[in-house]
Amino acid sequence: MLIVFEGGEGSGKTTQLGRSHDWLMNQFDGSSFTVVKTREPGGTELGQQIRKLLLHPDLAEPTQDRAELLLFAADRAQHVEGFLRPALRRGALVLCDRFTDSTVAYQGYGRGLDLALIHQLNQIATGGLEPDLTLWLDVDVTTGLSRAQRRGSADRMEQNQVEFHQRVRQGFCELAAAYPQRIRRVDANRSADEVFQDVQQILQEAIAQWCSP
Repeated sequence: MLIVFEGGEGSGKTTQLGRSHDWLMNQFDGSSFTVVKTREPGGTELGQQIRKLLLHPDLAEPTQDRAELLLFAADRAQHVEGFLRPALRRGALVLCDRFTDSTVAYQGYGRGLDLALIHQLNQIATGGLEPDLTLWLDVDVTTGLSRAQRRGSADRMEQNQVEFHQRVRQGFCELAAAYPQRIRRVDANRSADEVFQDVQQILQEAIAQWCSP
């Protein structure tokens, strides 16, 4: 089972994924059920190098939008074949920090690149692999950016203008409307504990459904 955590900057998705991983590990302690966590970009050794190029480049020239899109696709192709599919074949429950929806939201809605092209690239990179469940942590853009700024130095994505991040959120809104069976919205404007209560409930319901005969 592949469960993806999505959201804009400062949504708390990485924190919630980590808490979910620890909670699920405790739930399945002593069983043969394996829970693993990963991220995009950067879920493989090659991906870690791509992540540095995408988020913390030490380059004099700017990264062009289509080059950025293709770097994300390269990271995803390596991640799917080198990590995700092998883990899923072993029967693991995989928690992934970002997947294809982020590319649609950030490079499609945020950058304004062609959505049909992005869907085609996502299909090529994933070989058709789709999440079983996506938790979208939806946070107000200004709130999220304020949280991100408190973490310290901003990465290349966080440095974009607020209008970019508003378009990204709109992208996630439209994806959630298009795929209501897969994408579950979680109000991430609240405290981490309150958000985690909702995340736990969604995970419990989903896993109970998958495990039922």
